[in-house]
Order: sequence, then structure tokens, then C-alpha cells
Amino acid sequence: MNCERADCDGSILDGYCDTCGLAPAPQRDDPHTEVIPSSWAPPRGVRETSGRGPAPDPATTSSTASTSSTASTASTAHRRLGGGLVHVPTVSIVAPEQAVLSNPQVPERSRYCQNPNCKEPVGRARDGEPGRVEGFCRKCGWQFSFVPKLSPGDLVAGQYEVLGCVGRGGMGWVYLARDNKVGFYVALKGVLHGDDESARTAAVTERRLLAEVEHPNIVKIYNFVEHDGDEYIVMEFVNGVSLQAMLDGRRERNGGVADPLPVGEAIVYCRELLPALEYLHERGLAFCDFKPDNVIRTANWLKLIDLGGGYRMGGDARDIFGTPGYQAPEIARTGPSVASDLFTVGRTLAVLTTDFAGFRGRYEYTLPPQADVPLYVRFDSLYRFLERATAFEPGDRFQSASEMAGQLEGVLCEIAVVIADEEGRDTTAARTSSVFTPQSRGANDRPDVRRLPTPVVDPEDRHAGMILTLSAAAPNDVIKHVRAISEHSVELELWLVRAFLTLSRFDEASAVLDAMAERDAREWRIDWYRGIVAVSTGEPADARRHFERVHKWLPGELAPKLALAMAAELSGDHAVAAGWYEIVTRTDEAFTSAAFGLARCRLVVGDRVGARKAFQRVPETANSYVEARIGEVEVLLDNGELFALDDALVAGEIVDATMLDRERRSALSARVLEAALHAITGAAAVDVDVTRTVLGRPLTERDLRQGLEQTYRELARHASTTQDRVDLVDRANRVRPRSWL
Repeated sequence: MNCERADCDGSILDGYCDTCGLAPAPQRDDPHTEVIPSSWAPPRGVRETSGRGPAPDPATTSSTASTSSTASTASTAHRRLGGGLVHVPTVSIVAPEQAVLSNPQVPERSRYCQNPNCKEPVGRARDGEPGRVEGFCRKCGWQFSFVPKLSPGDLVAGQYEVLGCVGRGGMGWVYLARDNKVGFYVALKGVLHGDDESARTAAVTERRLLAEVEHPNIVKIYNFVEHDGDEYIVMEFVNGVSLQAMLDGRRERNGGVADPLPVGEAIVYCRELLPALEYLHERGLAFCDFKPDNVIRTANWLKLIDLGGGYRMGGDARDIFGTPGYQAPEIARTGPSVASDLFTVGRTLAVLTTDFAGFRGRYEYTLPPQADVPLYVRFDSLYRFLERATAFEPGDRFQSASEMAGQLEGVLCEIAVVIADEEGRDTTAARTSSVFTPQSRGANDRPDVRRLPTPVVDPEDRHAGMILTLSAAAPNDVIKHVRAISEHSVELELWLVRAFLTLSRFDEASAVLDAMAERDAREWRIDWYRGIVAVSTGEPADARRHFERVHKWLPGELAPKLALAMAAELSGDHAVAAGWYEIVTRTDEAFTSAAFGLARCRLVVGDRVGARKAFQRVPETANSYVEARIGEVEVLLDNGELFALDDALVAGEIVDATMLDRERRSALSARVLEAALHAITGAAAVDVDVTRTVLGRPLTERDLRQGLEQTYRELARHASTTQDRVDLVDRANRVRPRSWL
């Protein structure tokens, strides 16, 4: 298939043109398709050990556009980025030429010696005279120049016509150019100092890395050219705005006071880019310099830019590029790793969502105390996520970008329902967990650990297949079989623990868990099962400590929160328990045990309205739906001797609308009719609208008595004992209306 773009004679291979590198052009006659130019925006410094790049020209950073290979309407982009959970603002689109800086300069505060071993401030004003833009470092003698080497109109490699500078990164100036061969905009990125060997090495590294990288969230390289002895990378032009520029713009509009991004929006941005990091990590590459400057927001996409700091893990032996405040503490000692890359993501999310004062100083490797940051107090799961993402020890962090993405998605779901509630929208944000099964069956009238989800079996475990064959075996058979195996694995030992728990052999389960903890203290499932043992043996305080550790390790999961709620309820701490139950049931209504738990906690403090609302969260599709409706009826009717007619009427409507077996319907109907009769005949009785009915009976004493009589006799016919039958018949006789016949 030939490329259909004007002035391009390439062919489409694997979805992209082998000449211009772009996807096939969208159909122009589609009224719902908006064709948006290819674009790229510059970073604001990569190899930073102090200082930062210049602030973008406000005239060029207020708008965004889409990537070259994507064409969609703004509304489609908005839905995709927000995933239907949170609102992600749409952005306007401008012509690429508007990104050109009218007067490209590097502010004096950002001029530093480019010798990686020096970093002395250079080009600064002295004695009232402005600083030099070219010269030599007074400390080490290294030559510096902050003057763009290309000018508008220059033709690079006989193909790329320079339109002007659009910004400057740590490696040098970035220029907007037009590819005269195919008629599209590109970005030319040069090396700031041709005699800076480290910078040249980084540029060559970026070329090599980009050449082998093909991911929609990573800026694409098209070519590598030379001009007047200098080297330039020809890249996709992303006409957008960096996340740092978005923060700067919000601060400026807020009168110079920090105005972080909305938390849901910031999470969406970071979550969106984690697959790109996973892609790099799977190829043995570390990005090294993830930060708001290096993330570009377009109309419907996000791009990671500037792979100049990219590093081949375990292979490179060159300078490590990064930014203070984002870089992991161990990187100079151990080199870049997956854990150090994910550290930068956590730091970036903290910077995007809070006024993170001191993140390059006092809190360079830590977070402020949770109590000092209102957002962290409000969203505990976010704070726990950031705690793990930025843990000082690499082994305490997320171990893969996919793991991090899963937990961040869970945190987003929790936050999204809170935001929806504040906006007057009733929604849940269910997600399928990759580490827990759905909740199991058990009792709903009390905290029951059988209702907790179960950790899933790791398919990579060498005994995973054997465990599948044991899943239907009796607990004693599982114990016998596992003990006969000479070589155990984590999954096999955990399966043994589960068998002991099923048989209530808690001491033996604890012994296995203790032995596992000696080998791997970071295995969170040890704490999970220790918590279950503690609940089962009547030690809810110990259970809370174990489940809290699981929650810190898996901040995006609902299962630990449900476990914490049960342990708190068993401890008598109903307020805390209600808080955890509330989070779980509001986020995912499929966790019906949380709705029942919340109702129990509300009733303890006399909140009958709150208890009813909790029961109403159980969806009609749930197995416990009928039980929840019965619970709601019980709440309406269980008000001591204060029988409210309105409550009885609502209870009757629920009984009428719920599919119940005959015996249960009769029992509930009797209670409803009793309450209604007391309400209209008691001391506090008021005038009643007799045209209203309850369970089909008019609100008159005679009609209600007749209904009760029939209901008692119906219950008597199905009584299980003779005495019960006699008692029900006696009640029917006592309640029947008086008659002269």
C-alpha cells in the first residue's frame, strides 16, 4: 500500500510509512474527523544537577495539539484520557508556527557550565552588566554558548527548513522545521556543545534508543543528520504543553501561588505513561529522567520526550542523567533500575498534585508528613501509594511499571467516586484486581473472614499447575500431598496455610507463615494470612496491624480495606470500621459484605437512615440482594415502641417489590401490618388517609386486623412445631376484628 500523503512516495509497512514514518492519513470527507498536524514540544532540561531550563513563552505554551498518527475529536480524546472516571480538560489546538519563540534566550538563572564535573553558574550579570551568552567558565575553562546555532530559513541536510527555536533542553536547542520532502513539521534537536563529550554521548544514546523504540507514548525519531559539523536528531513534532508548563501556567494565573493539578487528572497522566516505561524496561532500558518537563500533553495523547538520559541497565558505563528532587537516592551507587525509574514517577505525581515545597531540598528523597498535606489526609490511599513508590529502599518500591499501574488505577477509582459524589453524580468505579479474587460467600450479619477475597496464585510459580489440581481437594488431602513434596514454593506453602485455616489449625498455619517470613519479609501475603489467623483467634488488634501493612503495600486494592474494616469492627472501633466500609462499598458495589458491615456500624450509633442507605448499595444482581432488602425492612420496623406509619408503608413497598419465598414474605408482612396497626391505633395516632394502602390493605383498623389474621394463619400452616402453630393461631384469634356473627 502506497502512502497517500502529498509529496511522499513511501509505502505503508506495519501500519506506518517507510519514508515519512507516519500512519495513513485519515479520510478528509469524514465530518467527524479533525486532521491535526504532527507535533512535538521541547523539554526543559534533562541533565540537571542544579538549575532548570527557561520558562516557556506564555504565548506558545497555552495550547496543545495531537500527535501525528492520531486524529480524533476533542471529546473523544477527553473520554479516552479520563476513562470515564474523572474529568480531563480538553485543550485547544494552534498552528505549529505559533510555538516558535520570538526571542529565544536562556535566562541567566538557568545558565550553568556544561562540564558535567563542574556545573558552575556562568553567563551571570556582573557590575550592572548583563551576563555573557558565550564565553568560558571561570572555574574550569569550559567553553559555553547559549546562542541557537540554527536560524530561520536554514536548510538542514538539504531537506529540513528551520522555522525557529521552540525551546531548549539539557542537550541543546530544539527547532521547529518543515520537512520539504513530505511537507510535515518535524523537530530538530541539537547538542548544545559539540565539544562536550558527555552531551555528545547522550545524544548518540538517544538516537540509538529512539531508533529501537516504537511506542505511541514515546516521541518518535525519523532521522539523524549533520549540519555545519553539528549533529541533529529529526523527531516527531509534538505541538503540546509539558506538564511543568501546565503547573507554571496555573501558578501564574493564581497570582504566583502554587495551584497543583486536580488529583484525578494528574493520576490519569502518570497512569497513561506507565505502559511506555514498562515497554522500555522489558527491553532493558531505563528512562532515568521522568518528570513534568519531559511529559507533553497534547489534545488526545501524552508523550514521553527526551531519551537523552536513557540508560541500558546493566550495560552502560557512562554519566547518569537525571534531575534532583526526582532521582532515586541509590542511583549513583547502583545505577539506573526499574525501581529507580518508578521512583521518579512517584515523585512526579507528588509534584503534580501538591505544593511540594522542599522537594529538592529537605524532602529530596522523602515525602512531607501525611498530616501536613491536606490531600494526603483526604486520600489515604494516594499517600500510601506515594510512600511505596518513593520508598528509600528499592526493594520496598513497586517492582514493575505494570504493578504500579494496577495500584494507581485502584487509587484513581477510589478518588473518582469521591469526586463524583462532590459533583452530585452517583457512580462506582469497579475494577478487576490482578492480585485478589472476587469476595467469597459467608455471613453478612457479622464480620466474617470467609467473605474476604483470596490472593490469586502466581502463574509463574513453579508449582502453580499442581495447585490447580489441588483446588478441589479436601484440606486434609492438600496437607498430606504438600508435605510429601520435598521442594516447596511460596504458592505451595500458602496453599498449605489455607488448608490449615480451613481446618481451624491456626498454630500450624502460623508456623508455616513464620518460616516463610524468615526467607522473605516483603511477601505481603504472609501478613494477609497472619491477619486472618488473628481475626480467627480473637485478636483483632493484631489483625489490624497485619492488614495495615498489606494496605501500605497494595494501596489500590479494596480487599485490605475490607479486612481493616472487619478487624476494626471486631475491635469495637465502629467509626473507623465505617470509614473503611464506606470506601469499599462506594468504590465497588460488588463488595456487598462492605455494605452490610457499614449498615451494622451505622445501627450501632443509632443512624437508621445511614443503615438503610448502606443496604440500598447492594445491587439487584447480587446474591445477597434479597437479604439486603430484608435488612432494610428490619431497620424501618425496628424502632422500639415508636411505630412510624411512613416507615411501615415504605417497608410494605419493599416487601411487595422483592421476590421472597412464601414463608419469609408472610413473616415480613406480619411485621409490617403490626407496625401499621400500632401506628394508627396507638397513643400517638394521628388522622390517616384511608385511601392509602399497605400490602394491599386500606389503612383502617378493621382491614389491617383482617390482613394480620390471614397472615398469622398462613404462618401457622407452615409452622415447624406444634407449639409454634398453636401460638400463631392464638395470635390470629386475638387480632381478628370483632364480629356479631
